[in-house]
Amino acid sequence: MKQYFKIDRDDFGMAGEASSTVKRTLTKLGVEPTIIKRVAIAMYESEINAFIHGGGGEAFAEIDDEKIRIIVKDQGKGISDLKLAMQEGWSTADEEVRKMGFGAGMGLPNIEKNTDELEIITGPGEGTEVRMTIRIQK
Repeated sequence: MKQYFKIDRDDFGMAGEASSTVKRTLTKLGVEPTIIKRVAIAMYESEINAFIHGGGGEAFAEIDDEKIRIIVKDQGKGISDLKLAMQEGWSTADEEVRKMGFGAGMGLPNIEKNTDELEIITGPGEGTEVRMTIRIQK
């Protein structure tokens, strides 16, 4: 099963909708709740990052009997120092975003903790593509 979502930078009310939809789909499919939670956290964090830092983008989810594969990509300015960005607490979020309760620097670390495989393709001026895999069966 494949799902596609547009992450609209102009509609904050829809931020997180892709991860919520995938969560509902996995629940209907009878996926174990601990797996659903990991998927929801990883996808939500990447979706919010695309919204806040990437000016929107798109998300893809592919679900099969063995794994959930998620790709979230944006056309933002990219991450100049990925090693630094992976450190808990490091953030480039502006004051307005922080006032809304985001930008604590936990997004990428939370994604890493909740995925079985993680690949981040990024660079200055290149946007960011986050590829995540969470296994349903070991």
